Amino acid sequence: MYQLEEKIWFWGLVIIPVMILFFLVLQIWKYKTQRKFADKALLKKLSPNTSLFKSVLKIAVLSLAFLCLTLAMVNPKIGTKLETVKREGVDIVFAVDVSKSMLAEDIAPNRLEKSKQLVTQIINNLASDRVGIIAYAGKAFPQLPITTDYASAKMFLQGMNTDMLSSQGTAISEAIKLATTYFDDEEQTNRVLIIISDGEDHSEEAAAIAEEASEAGIRIFTIGVGDVKGGPIPIKRNGVVLNYKKDNQGETVITRLDEDMLKTIAEEANGAYINGKHTKDVVENIRDILSNMDKTEFEAKQFADFKDQFQWFLGFGIFFLLLDVFLLERKTAWLKKLNLFNENL
Repeated sequence: MYQLEEKIWFWGLVIIPVMILFFLVLQIWKYKTQRKFADKALLKKLSPNTSLFKSVLKIAVLSLAFLCLTLAMVNPKIGTKLETVKREGVDIVFAVDVSKSMLAEDIAPNRLEKSKQLVTQIINNLASDRVGIIAYAGKAFPQLPITTDYASAKMFLQGMNTDMLSSQGTAISEAIKLATTYFDDEEQTNRVLIIISDGEDHSEEAAAIAEEASEAGIRIFTIGVGDVKGGPIPIKRNGVVLNYKKDNQGETVITRLDEDMLKTIAEEANGAYINGKHTKDVVENIRDILSNMDKTEFEAKQFADFKDQFQWFLGFGIFFLLLDVFLLERKTAWLKKLNLFNENL
């Protein structure tokens, strides 16, 4: 396991392509200027030891020096010890709706992106809780099992899109059923399922399944994304709207936030409904809910004793800088004998 302490210093790598570009421009300028002064044969006689290879080698070594020095500034750290720690928290499963209706832009930038923002901000405000992620449309798909690795959770979250499930629709009941398999009956005393959706579930099964989940000790909180007035579902290519989704009669489909459905599901599972329009309000509500819950103690493995590794990169950086200083741009005897790039022809 590794950590990068000062990632901002990666911007220093911009120096390398700038140096290479400057080198190429300089070489082109030198070539054109020399050709104006004399022909190739005369230039070879006047400066027989000039070596293009050595010039390229010097810029390569200098680039390696800047690369190493930049990495030294970033200061990578390596975990040297894996230890088991006891933590207390709540197990939270996020069920994110990825059906096509989530592409509607009645909430900026669209329903799905808003859902991702909400989940990301909730995770950012968690302390020691464990999280899992489910994606669902016509069917539910396990995206990430229960974990304390928030970075992985956010990475999987950002990769979710409306094309990841071929079965379309909004089967909230499928998501609830799958969520019940995420929790370990022997460990969890507080189990939370947070459903983020526009609520457009056309089946009547979700409320009954939510009640069953409640009996199993799972509290369900629903977050509605979208507008009750609704909006069309754009069909895009390369970010450009080509058309809007139409029904069998050729009429533009208008998808609306169904708050009643989401409220019913939450009520059946001893939870609450939250409108997802304002991210700050959603995060505060969820934080208050979780803070009032009893915490379950569990074990988690994590790396400790991270050690700095910058000294290795600093050493190599200084080495390459010194090597660049002592490298001359003229030919050396052994390189001349090798005749690299047919320079003696």
